[in-house]
Amino acid sequence: MGGTPADPALARPQQITHITLHHQGEPFPQGKDPVAYLRNLQTWSRNTKHWIDIPYHYIIDLDGRIYEGRRIDYAGDTNTEYDPKGHALIEVVGNFEEVQPNAAQLDAVVELMAMLARKYKVAPETIHGHKDYSAQTVCPGANLYRHLADGSIQRRVSERLRQ
Repeated sequence: MGGTPADPALARPQQITHITLHHQGEPFPQGKDPVAYLRNLQTWSRNTKHWIDIPYHYIIDLDGRIYEGRRIDYAGDTNTEYDPKGHALIEVVGNFEEVQPNAAQLDAVVELMAMLARKYKVAPETIHGHKDYSAQTVCPGANLYRHLADGSIQRRVSERLRQ
């Protein structure tokens, strides 16, 4: 999609033990190009934050398409105090303090989390949001977080794992 790979010499290797949900935290209007967003995120991450790459391993757009960000075997990054090493980081585009996630986004979250839970043997009940690890954020936003807080995402992931 036009991104460039991270420098492995700068990466922190990891093994996945957690799955953590994030939101973009900014409006993402219908029609915005997700590929251009990802390129801009990569540039900002490297040039401004001095991270090795996009901070997230997977990004889900408005249509529920899943994009690969940082390599999953490299620890992600965060603007908050928690250490995301061991976490598979999933970002859903949009600001979920202001808007609701749509059905395509929620379905993609469940499918991706089920795949990751199966592959890395992560129990669905241990799936959390960014704010569960940091007091410095409301991420993934109240309107997305409620799907974690009420257990619906974890239940749907468990159902997928039973299939």
